Amino acid sequence: MSAVALKPALEAGLRELGLNLSDAQVDQLLAYQDLIAKWNKVYNLTAVRDPQEMLTHHLLDSLAAIPPLLRQADGQPIKLLDVGSGGGLPGVVIAITCPQIEVHCVDTVLKKATFIQQVAASLKLPNLRGIHARVESLKAEEGGGYDVVCSRAFASLMDFTTWSRSALKPGAVWMAMKGKHPADELAALPKDVAVFHVEQLTVPGLEAERCIVWLRPA
Repeated sequence: MSAVALKPALEAGLRELGLNLSDAQVDQLLAYQDLIAKWNKVYNLTAVRDPQEMLTHHLLDSLAAIPPLLRQADGQPIKLLDVGSGGGLPGVVIAITCPQIEVHCVDTVLKKATFIQQVAASLKLPNLRGIHARVESLKAEEGGGYDVVCSRAFASLMDFTTWSRSALKPGAVWMAMKGKHPADELAALPKDVAVFHVEQLTVPGLEAERCIVWLRPA
């Protein structure tokens, strides 16, 4: 099944999420899914192979985080770092749906960072960049750093916040996409990390718990 055949299901999911995208953006999302499927044969970007499952588990799962992210950004143009981005989830989805957000996807695996660069070129996304590095090496230099540092199924909250702290600019927040409410991980966080909101997400077509944990340095 080509991604184009999934267009009605994607559009229904977008309506359910209250996301109003242009036809061009919808086509970019489907083209991105096609690129994952194509590169997956060589690069093993995801264990999910079925196109319908890719749509719910990858695209719609990432799209569910867009409304909360836009509320957090509050209309400002922001810089976002997607940590351990892999095939670009949610980073590429954010770059497509939010052209006002500058998105950098960092991964320690060169071929994954290369894939992100390929997506940026293929889909003409000037706000998207792949970075091959360890997140610990990214420092918030003068005027640099990120407003939001996000991850999806990347590591424990403790590791995620510890490794990526140096990439935050003053006043920045962490956005951790998780499955069910991670009570144990929250309990293990050090005192210098403050959780200010745990937001439940509903992913269209996916019968599974999802949430975003919003955190900031205390």
